[in-house]
Amino acid sequence: MNENNPEIHLTKYSHGAGCGCKISPKILEEILSSNKAMPDNDRLIVGNHSKDDAAVFEISNGTALISTTDFFMPIVDDPFDFGRIAAANAISDVYAMGGKPVLAIAILGWPVNLLPASVARKVIEGGRSICEEAGIPLAGGHSIDSPEPIFGLAVNGLIETACIKQNNTAQPGDLLLLTKPLGVGILTTAEKKGILEVRHQGIAARQMMQLNKVGEALGKIQGVHAMTDVTGFGLLGHLTEMAEGSGVSAKVYFDNIPLITPSIRQYLDKGSYPGGTTRNWESYGEKIKFTQESETHYGKYILADPQTSGGLLIAVSPDHIDEVKEILVSHGLSEYLDPIGEIMKAGDVLITVS
Repeated sequence: MNENNPEIHLTKYSHGAGCGCKISPKILEEILSSNKAMPDNDRLIVGNHSKDDAAVFEISNGTALISTTDFFMPIVDDPFDFGRIAAANAISDVYAMGGKPVLAIAILGWPVNLLPASVARKVIEGGRSICEEAGIPLAGGHSIDSPEPIFGLAVNGLIETACIKQNNTAQPGDLLLLTKPLGVGILTTAEKKGILEVRHQGIAARQMMQLNKVGEALGKIQGVHAMTDVTGFGLLGHLTEMAEGSGVSAKVYFDNIPLITPSIRQYLDKGSYPGGTTRNWESYGEKIKFTQESETHYGKYILADPQTSGGLLIAVSPDHIDEVKEILVSHGLSEYLDPIGEIMKAGDVLITVS
């Protein structure tokens, strides 16, 4: 195999792709459930007691360390792009907490007997390029010989303790905003099936390589009550975590959901959706109610679609919505100013889609 061989397609060497590799929410809950008490630590602000994006540890009065890790198997064939996507996805957890990333180390699993080291080098170079965009060093890492290619980062960030944003602190009356469109899993599946139209090639990859830098600025707004990034569990999965953790219910305005392309329904009609969508829906579908039966079919496949390096889901007080919109516009996100839903007092239904 030559290092310049254009015939290498990384997705052929893995059974899953991107955040679609994630264990389903239902199984993950079973794995993590334990009757054993976790050791108390007065400086651990966010840890095992919640389903948040990262751990947060107070390092001095008023300053905290954010620590996270994320890795997965290829969702695109190009090794450089794979590295960029995996790195952007991992760094996103720091932004989702409202923090500033400061340091990353690499996690690499590589089938050394199947793929040349030169291809792995391109993956690392892609990851390093995203770290440079985030203004942080890729300072080292760890690698193993594995049956399938795996790449990701462990990332540390810093934040003022007063600015920490969690996913379980939404309040009734909050409006919900989403900073990237949905449909990544649908398009990447269409590409695997060979039915992706030429005009849609590269759309998903470009979106997955976009950093959620706006999260650092949003962390400074007191009226942003909760925040998380939308990844492998789909929008409904991460909103479920937000609603259950906050002790509230939520409503989603389906017509306001931004889509990666208006052609999403056409791909769904051709059966183009990843296996992760079905696993997601089986985990939390019973908690969701659609008020328009005609939208149930498309709705569940769009709203439960696993996103890789997805956007930020923001719960913000109406009193601060204009401030948030100004920040979104300043970060080039003027397409995502319309609320996609709202937080309500806890009711009989956890999430209503209307």
